[in-house]
Amino acid sequence: MLFRSGELKVDNVGKAYRVWTSEWLRAARWFGVPTRPKEENWVLRNVSFTIAPGEAVGVIGQNGAGKSTLLKLITGTAQPTEGQVTRTGRVAAILELGMGFNPDLTGRQNAFHSAGLMGYSQEQIEAAMPEIEAFAEVGEYFDQPVRTYSSGMQVRVAFAVATAFTPDLLIVDEALSVGDSYFQHKSFDRMRRFREEGTSIMLVSHSLSDVKALCDRAILLDKGRVLKDGEPDEVIDFYNALIAKKENETLAVEQRRGKSGWVTTRSGTGQAKVARMRLLDAETQQEVALAMVGQKLRVELEASVGENLPSLVLGFMMRDKQGHIIWGSNTWHTRQVQRDVRAGERLVFHLDFTCTLGPGSYSISPALVSTETHLVDNFEWVDNLLVFDVMNANRTTFIGSNWLDAQFSVDRSGPSAQGNEGLQQE
Repeated sequence: MLFRSGELKVDNVGKAYRVWTSEWLRAARWFGVPTRPKEENWVLRNVSFTIAPGEAVGVIGQNGAGKSTLLKLITGTAQPTEGQVTRTGRVAAILELGMGFNPDLTGRQNAFHSAGLMGYSQEQIEAAMPEIEAFAEVGEYFDQPVRTYSSGMQVRVAFAVATAFTPDLLIVDEALSVGDSYFQHKSFDRMRRFREEGTSIMLVSHSLSDVKALCDRAILLDKGRVLKDGEPDEVIDFYNALIAKKENETLAVEQRRGKSGWVTTRSGTGQAKVARMRLLDAETQQEVALAMVGQKLRVELEASVGENLPSLVLGFMMRDKQGHIIWGSNTWHTRQVQRDVRAGERLVFHLDFTCTLGPGSYSISPALVSTETHLVDNFEWVDNLLVFDVMNANRTTFIGSNWLDAQFSVDRSGPSAQGNEGLQQE
């Protein structure tokens, strides 16, 4: 099979950590003798996926899912027990904090060493060193031992080195999460540029918003296996529902993609359910699917209750087409918790707001829960249940996801202002 530069193929990969009763038995295994270990713990099993050249893929999952182990197998710092990893082109990786750095060497010396291990010549490294130093922004510490660095400074140098040369495949672990927000924005800007230039990216992160913003696909690992592989919004919604399910084993999870392209993920115990949800014009009370910028809107939700509940909370979350959260709140925060709700009751909730959104497609996700979050009692959570479009028909032209109802004003004085009075742009 022909592999293209930047392509990554993980084929039925597994990793087991074994305990042997003696080193002789371990050695016998190397020569094909069928010996059995005393203990065998599989961290990964039957993991398969491919990353195409220029594709950005996020890997998510709870702690212990096997994410870090997977990255070590891909980068070659550990070997799989079974299966095969095939990668092509130059690979740059930022894994565990400080990994590969000698604490007694300076940042500059570690940069030389790390870039050399990546296969670059001394001349190439020397030419790139001013850019590495400038991007890291650690000042005089660049020539100080790394043991004097903070965790954020280590990340700055590691990322600057790994991205000093445009790689075919860039692998980034959670390391960036310890950096400050300024450097995080700076790093993601560089990764976006790499992506535009055709670099493949594999991002492991607990920041689901980062995965949505940067990645074309997302892979969910759970207990060492690939649980879901697909578009970021679909996988992330499933992941959120899975977390709630682990808190309550009676909870069910369903997922489907509608004709509009939005994925509806439904989870919950069913003790309370959404019977109906509509988007209305606040003045006429007519149902709308297309809203106008500046229009007064109302979300109406009718909930049915199947069991007696000590408390009932309704929450809404609004997202754009890319899955970014525009707004969210619930009746816990507004101090409108419904107490002692009885089986058979039907409750109608209203949310009134002005459409300050920019043109585009949006969704609203309702959640019926018992407290502030869905992790205690998730009666029903439905991602993207209501989808609507927004257009700008009668407001000043603007770009972006939010209408600010802003107005320009100009004050001019001095000689340059003469002769401009009364002039208007056609």
